[in-house]
Amino acid sequence: MTTTVTPHTNTSSWQNKAIISVAFLMAMTSVGPGFLTQTAVFTNIYKVDMAFPVFASMFITFAIVMNLWRIVGVSGLRIQDIANKIAPGAGYFIGILLALGAVAFNFGNVSGAALGLNVLTGIDTTWGALFTGVVGCLLFVVHNASKRMDQMARYLGLLMIILIAYVAMTSLPPMRATLTAAVMPMDIGSLILPTLTIVGGAVGGYYTGAQRLVDIGLQGQNNISAIKSAAWAGISIAVVIRVLLFLAVFGVIAAGGVLDPNNPAADAFKQGAGELGYFIFGLVLFVASITSVVGNSYMAVSLVKTLFPAIERHEKACCIGFIVITSVGTILMDMPILLLMLAGLVNSLILPIVLAFMLAATRRQDIIGDYKHPLYLSVMGVLVVLGMGVASFSNVGNFIAKFIAS
Repeated sequence: MTTTVTPHTNTSSWQNKAIISVAFLMAMTSVGPGFLTQTAVFTNIYKVDMAFPVFASMFITFAIVMNLWRIVGVSGLRIQDIANKIAPGAGYFIGILLALGAVAFNFGNVSGAALGLNVLTGIDTTWGALFTGVVGCLLFVVHNASKRMDQMARYLGLLMIILIAYVAMTSLPPMRATLTAAVMPMDIGSLILPTLTIVGGAVGGYYTGAQRLVDIGLQGQNNISAIKSAAWAGISIAVVIRVLLFLAVFGVIAAGGVLDPNNPAADAFKQGAGELGYFIFGLVLFVASITSVVGNSYMAVSLVKTLFPAIERHEKACCIGFIVITSVGTILMDMPILLLMLAGLVNSLILPIVLAFMLAATRRQDIIGDYKHPLYLSVMGVLVVLGMGVASFSNVGNFIAKFIAS
């Protein structure tokens, strides 16, 4: 799936297309069924106070993406290869760890697509999971699969924004209370877990976008302006979807609605906009899920392909195999909501390790050349590493008590 970079007669036009493609792929892979489920579950628990994690996650996202994408993009090296240069062997640990995390998320992605199809057509979720697997595999079989993946992310991303915006506008919550809670929640201490989980639930998209920069040739210090633009665009798209989704869910709760704990996101759309809202939820869930299935599979393979030459030689076949395994696994393991919540927490544990390696690379001329990484980004990155590292490990018990032991 690696794109060969060739001379372009119109560099600006090529860069613009690359920026849009990477931005939408990152945003759509980060706002998958995991994020939809996590946002609905936590909004149902924390009500208006959930505005704070949504607001805080914008700044955390900025710190992660701007550091990760600049370093990967300027170096022209993938995440695992940078880690191996910092500490030989570390890339294997990080690449395999993230790829295993992608397996957990893809169980949820396939489950989400199956549930979306069930809402849209009434088809049994087992057949929906199989159909999702077939569609995902076909996208990798077709000619120029990487281009098709980028196009799918763009068009489906726009559709998803329109659909969620419609439901959000139909059930708009009281904005003054919402804005107040975003900066002054009633119990900030209890909001650490939801903040960590929704950030962890989105980082797969950040890794996917970073790896994709290298594959499409948007790399090197001469492309730093385009890399920054792609990062800004991806962050903006993801934030818009994130805010709209929260408003759609909280609008229903603020009006007195009680969400079904078995499928809170679907119930929020149904209560907010009736049967049409329920149909829209099915479409949104399927769109988010199928994009994440493909993007997540690409990411998982890209994280290990440079470590194992056989995988790089058969990249497309490995992507297909990944989808087949996770589709079958989804049918055998019927715990989509727990898996999605757990995958978000696990990723929040892994993220500080990955980001720490990326920040260490800014001190290595053999990795980034003459590029000077902005001090403010390094400081923000260190704060995220320390803050998320401590908070994630200290909230493992809280997660178990809330979602497993209860």
